[in-house]
Amino acid sequence: MRIHLSALGCRLNEAELEQWAVAFAKAGDQVANDASDADVMVMNTCAVTREAVRKSRQKIQRLQRENPSAKLVVSGCYSELSDPAELAELGIDLVVPNSRKDELVPMAREAFQMPNMPQTATFPATATLFTRNRHRAFIKIQDGCRYRCTFCIVTVARGAEKSRTIKDIVQEVRELHENDVQELVLTGVHVGGYGSDLDTDLASLVRALLADTDIPRIRFASVEPWDLSPDFIELFANPRLQPHMHLPLQSGSDSILRKMARRCKTADFAELTAQLRDAMPLFNITTDIIAGFPGETDELWQESLEFIATQQFGHIHAFTYSEREGTKAASLPDSVPMPVRQRRSRELHELAQTLKAEQQSAAIGQAHSVLFERGKLIENANGNFWRHQGYTPNYQRVVVESSTELANQILQTTITGIENEKLTGVVA
Repeated sequence: MRIHLSALGCRLNEAELEQWAVAFAKAGDQVANDASDADVMVMNTCAVTREAVRKSRQKIQRLQRENPSAKLVVSGCYSELSDPAELAELGIDLVVPNSRKDELVPMAREAFQMPNMPQTATFPATATLFTRNRHRAFIKIQDGCRYRCTFCIVTVARGAEKSRTIKDIVQEVRELHENDVQELVLTGVHVGGYGSDLDTDLASLVRALLADTDIPRIRFASVEPWDLSPDFIELFANPRLQPHMHLPLQSGSDSILRKMARRCKTADFAELTAQLRDAMPLFNITTDIIAGFPGETDELWQESLEFIATQQFGHIHAFTYSEREGTKAASLPDSVPMPVRQRRSRELHELAQTLKAEQQSAAIGQAHSVLFERGKLIENANGNFWRHQGYTPNYQRVVVESSTELANQILQTTITGIENEKLTGVVA
């Protein structure tokens, strides 16, 4: 059977997509890049914002238009939170709850009576990673979250925390590295809460990966800032642990952070970023910020911007606040008018661009090991060359031109300039 996989939203959704791809491949099915070529289409949906809900519905409808004869399987937070009647109207063939995502592949194969793989059939378990133009893998280490930030619907959709065992994760990473994956990203709903249900923690998992695997590069998806202890920061002394973290701040105002039920004050956040940069001067910190949260006055917004400007963020994922039914924030008083939210979002984008430009300018002349992704062969009258992009250890995007293919190689590269908001470089 031919299976088309697609996702919206977080890196956890991407990690689950890759797990399904490997499981389908091991069962003897083929992953199809185009929906029009598939017998079964699988969509991992998102509902973190109203816009994500709209896009999820839109994507489901587009898949059906592209291949009306294929079976459609839907999972993820949109399908978890939606009324069954709404899902029925969309003509979905199978809805898999978030609590049963680990069973999606056998559920789909049973529902659509896919034949079992012949005993003699073989298929590289990680080949699907490369059809998706990746040389890194997203690894789902846990699901669910114990906290209840007032703006977040994901904790409702994903449920209680559930961690995979260290042994299971180590084995998956070994298999991926054996198939030439060079970098992994540890992901989950509450990555820093890993192991809370297994009497272990994230630091123990990282130590096991460093000791028991040879994967060259290890990264993290979003980690809550209050989950990082001084002992954890010491782990970055190992060069295989890449000096970049996405630490969601959400607001630079302590008053708004309290309304959000965040467990970190701005002073705590500033101390953490200072510790990370003291340990590794080129440590890159990226973040999430919400503009226009209920109760955010002009004075509090300016306070937020002023703090954000001190943090030297390499990237800011800026959200314009939108009410999300089912969250506490949706019922908070002092709603900010939408035009004001949008204006603040534009101001935040401008600040983010300034901070990113400053970081990129400082990188010129530096030498980094860069993991290059699949390149594009450029043909012109002056001769052919390859254009590749890759990422430095601190997760800055670099574009280089080369006479040879560089895909999936980690090569020392000198940063030479900035072009179209991307670093340019020369391979040593």
